[in-house]
Amino acid sequence: MSYKVLYRKYRPDSFDSVVGQDYTVKMLKNAISSGKHAHAYIFTGPRGTGKTSSAKIFAKALNCLNPSDGNPCNYCESCLSFKENPDIIEIDAASNNGVDEIRELINNVKLVPSSSKYKIYIIDEVHMLSQSAFNALLLTLEEPPEHVVFVLATTDIQNVPITILSRCQRFDFKPISMDCLVNRLSYVCKEENINITDDAIREISILSAGGLRDALGMLDQLSSDEGEITIDSVSNYFGSISPQVINELLTSIDKSDFDSFSNIMGNIKNSGTNYTVFIEKLIYELRKIAVQLKAGSTEYNFLFEDVFNMVFDLNECLCNININIDPYVLIEICLLKYINRETSIPAYSLNSNTTNLIKDEIKEKKVVEKKKVINKKELLFDKNTRINNCLCECSKEMKLSTNDTWKEFINYSLKNDKSIASLLADTFVQAASGKYIIISNKFDNINDSINLNIPSIEKLFNIFSGNDIRIVSLSENEWKKEAINYKKNKDKGVVYSLIDEVINYSDGNNDIISNEENILDVASNVFGSFDVE
Repeated sequence: MSYKVLYRKYRPDSFDSVVGQDYTVKMLKNAISSGKHAHAYIFTGPRGTGKTSSAKIFAKALNCLNPSDGNPCNYCESCLSFKENPDIIEIDAASNNGVDEIRELINNVKLVPSSSKYKIYIIDEVHMLSQSAFNALLLTLEEPPEHVVFVLATTDIQNVPITILSRCQRFDFKPISMDCLVNRLSYVCKEENINITDDAIREISILSAGGLRDALGMLDQLSSDEGEITIDSVSNYFGSISPQVINELLTSIDKSDFDSFSNIMGNIKNSGTNYTVFIEKLIYELRKIAVQLKAGSTEYNFLFEDVFNMVFDLNECLCNININIDPYVLIEICLLKYINRETSIPAYSLNSNTTNLIKDEIKEKKVVEKKKVINKKELLFDKNTRINNCLCECSKEMKLSTNDTWKEFINYSLKNDKSIASLLADTFVQAASGKYIIISNKFDNINDSINLNIPSIEKLFNIFSGNDIRIVSLSENEWKKEAINYKKNKDKGVVYSLIDEVINYSDGNNDIISNEENILDVASNVFGSFDVE
């Protein structure tokens, strides 16, 4: 006998063997037992969750001569001849989606069953039908002959017209739970004498994303190897990643261990791990840490806000990854935001008091929660002067051009100085001229750290760009105030002029008035639309 793949061999032949769909199974069995079945059903849900199998079992039970508790007996003449029964018509809408095929179906609907109680049409992937085919099906679907039952199945319910949905009883098949998948795979492994560890079974269940067919397909592929199937076998075959590696990575972030973080990320990338699986597993582990933090029982030192933000940053990364860019570069930069290391702040840019303050904040993990005020005298430059000089010669075109360069620079710094990359990971350009750039980060303390590290950042940026550029970092609120003041000044006819950096200006004074040359265009050309309150 030829080999039969596992998902076909263990396809359920009764409602009691359908896995993970208890409520739906109960309702369908009740319909059979009571004899109160509808003329049209639609089964919807993710792939591999039992939609088509349940449709076949339902069709078999409707025509069964001796149904028991809503299940087909599997012994009567109707059940034994089910696969060859001409009254059970299975249609793949993906390849038979035209109006001509539906018209042929409608013509055949009028014919009485040849030997069964009901003529049953199972239309799989019904969302693939064309609009004209749906229109042709409408009337027949609403008032079919008494001997006809329709069962439609789809993985994309949104693409099924509401006019079709309103004529059907809808059953939603949910993703199969982890416990159900593990139990079913364990049963199959026992029946097939497959030598596999519990961790490997659980890993397959995770990768299958709630689909039993996918899980059995992966188990089938792994079972062809001799010896014991382990979690490493699963990871190597399907680009997965072990929980141990995930924990090691999060520990390196938690302890701000750059070397360990870089090595782990490099190994993950080189092992061919699927980046989607990687991100999903990271989010799953972070979810557990978040729960532990609220319960006060975690070994990590993360703040809940860090974990919260990391989850949403990773999810955004997953949604916005461009296939033309190495996904792991984006993931690495995203995670670097949550690493803080004392050596990331050069000693020459701080006095001893400020260094101690920042060290204390890093050790106590209060970088996000606590806003540290830094005296401008501790900086090696004057922020107001740099803001003024950038606004003197900035333009919208220069901003757009510099923004692209800045993104490339962040990738460049990731390979050349990861301490700088961690500071700049979430920054973006607000304004730019030929000699000045204003960047921004939403956290005040990060902007403070950037400004304290400006000498090393500018040195690396100028090596990268080949220019002599000066940089200043503002919080989003600071930038908004500067932009509003700038526009108000332009409305008043104020002319901005370049200022030598050795001159210091008082805090908050942006009304720099001069009758020298007016270098700027109108404000809208620089900033685009901006609502001034």
